[in-house]
Amino acid sequence: MDDKFFEQIKKASEDSIKNPGKNDKPLPKEESSIDPEIYVFRHGETHDNLNKVFSGWRDSNLTDKGIKQAEVLAEKLKGKNIQICITSPQVRAKETARIALKYHKDMVFELDQRIMERNYGDLTGQSKEKWMQENPEMAVKYRRGYDFPPPNGESLKMVEERVFPFCDELVERVRRNNVNIAISCHGNSMRAIRRYFEKLSIIEELTLENPLGQDYAAYVVRNRSVQEAEKKLSWNYLKKLFISNKKLFKN
Repeated sequence: MDDKFFEQIKKASEDSIKNPGKNDKPLPKEESSIDPEIYVFRHGETHDNLNKVFSGWRDSNLTDKGIKQAEVLAEKLKGKNIQICITSPQVRAKETARIALKYHKDMVFELDQRIMERNYGDLTGQSKEKWMQENPEMAVKYRRGYDFPPPNGESLKMVEERVFPFCDELVERVRRNNVNIAISCHGNSMRAIRRYFEKLSIIEELTLENPLGQDYAAYVVRNRSVQEAEKKLSWNYLKKLFISNKKLFKN
């Protein structure tokens, strides 16, 4: 890990401790009137977020602020045509999904363990701030390193290894059934999902911060037949079909 790379992830790690979930860049919001869409959001603030401890696979309930964040998200999703919500089985993701999709009366909820938060292993329940004070280099590597798992835990690369197959199946499902699906997940599983759909570099993935509740990312899944039609309607393809007036009207 070179110095420039380390400084970038160190800054991201420090910023996220100071302002958990603060996101200065707008999330992507693709839309289509023809093709199905996928909506992805992170849970609202939890007591572990508030206390700045490693949460990982343990459950932590939403704070009052986290509930309000999910309410904001509900207003943004209110007019969206969403049929299914796949949520992490962790309480914070399920509760956020329930609130955020409260206006969708016929919503079908499903659970999938592959989009759970990153397992922090032996760090679970420990203070992020204390780690940054006592062992900053290791804290940065554990929190923002790509292939550096904490003891008995997961690295972000390991999270990708379960999230990417989930995304493959998700894309095929929405394309096959032409349904719009919402995903309620966590900071690190959402990083992997965004890398999958946005083709992010590793450093982009490691340094982005997903907002707690409040907002969502949206991706359009193109129907294959439409994609083929778009290729055939491209200017380069159509130019080959053109017949000049000279050829058309020659004697």
